[in-house]
Amino acid sequence: MTRARLTALQLLFGWLNLALAVPSIYLMFGLPLVMRQYGWSGTEIGLFQLAGLPAVFKFLLAVPVQRVRLGRAPLQRWLLVLSVALIGLYALIARDNLIDQRLALFAMTFAISLIATWMDIPLNALAVHWLPRREQVRAGSIRAAALFVGAIVGGGAMLLVQARLGWQAPFAIMGTALGLGVLVLLWVGRRLPSAPAQPSAAPGVMADWASFFSQPAARQWTWLLLSAFPFIGAAWLYLKPLLLDQGLALEQVAWVVGIAGGALGALASLLGGRLIGVLGTARAIVLYLSSALLALLVLGLAVWLRLGTAWLIAGALLLAVGMGAVSALMFGLTLFFSRQQRSASDYGLQSSLFVITRLTAPVLAGLLLDRLGYGGLLASLCGGLLLALLLAWRVRHSIARSTDALLHTPDDAAPGVTAIALEGKP
Repeated sequence: MTRARLTALQLLFGWLNLALAVPSIYLMFGLPLVMRQYGWSGTEIGLFQLAGLPAVFKFLLAVPVQRVRLGRAPLQRWLLVLSVALIGLYALIARDNLIDQRLALFAMTFAISLIATWMDIPLNALAVHWLPRREQVRAGSIRAAALFVGAIVGGGAMLLVQARLGWQAPFAIMGTALGLGVLVLLWVGRRLPSAPAQPSAAPGVMADWASFFSQPAARQWTWLLLSAFPFIGAAWLYLKPLLLDQGLALEQVAWVVGIAGGALGALASLLGGRLIGVLGTARAIVLYLSSALLALLVLGLAVWLRLGTAWLIAGALLLAVGMGAVSALMFGLTLFFSRQQRSASDYGLQSSLFVITRLTAPVLAGLLLDRLGYGGLLASLCGGLLLALLLAWRVRHSIARSTDALLHTPDDAAPGVTAIALEGKP
């Protein structure tokens, strides 16, 4: 495949990842601003976030995608079926303004979250199958960048669209963006190989999950997957209230975190993916986690020593850069450790493990905030990230031995070659 075609395919995957990220961000992180205006309590807004629970069970949603073959191109068929379901849900939720109907809005948001989460599995399984291994780090960085852009679009632009054009407009835009992306992907898929066939003696589901950990360095990677992101992710979640409570105006916070932070995070994701191939996986792991720890330390010092607005803004922007780089690393290695013939299952399992710690950390961080204040919270997050960095230092070479050889696999290598290399078979 030529470089131009690879770039176009990467951009297409990025577009679809963006199309899947925006609705969840809009419904669960954008709409709460409107909910407050309509009298929703803090508890109701907090409970509304439970609509994101399907992401925890992605490992279960991956089972039918992996094992139920819908014709000769099963992953493409799964994408088509799920996209039709998701666009149908957009049409249903757009029929009436549900902002005053709490239960109905939660039910529709939960259903949209479920289908979008489910659709993410065949989409990224196709990325594992269609992209050469050396391109999968780049795919991970593009996906991370898409999430930052999705935060800007879903948490800001879609609210402006709704305010000016009405309740239905955001869902019409999101449905159109998704439908166009899926149609183009299906057209492209006619020129690319379909998903590999299941082995004739396919193991059971539990054996399938257990076999993931038999890959070289898979256990070490799993510990890194569980520990590398939660601390910086929790800091990012509480960054807006922290800046507000430190005296910054609401408009300043929106520009610093929402616009500048989102843009810097997206750029850091793209650059971070590029640099992994240059630095090597071992150096990238340590460097990216160190940059995240530096950002937390700058932010913590600004709070502890009352250094003023300039230091707070510097810490916030450094946090965006660190989070972007770490996100690119996490998503890229997740694709690396998804085997060709178990791409849906492996991707779903890793995603669930990632989400469990990502959702648990903010809850614990909230408890620390209530008891210790922002200074104590940032000190605890720095300590946790330091432990994660020490763990990363121990496992970096094991992970690098499994991935760096594949970074130099020729682009035209047969899929089976990269699958065998990753599974550690002779």
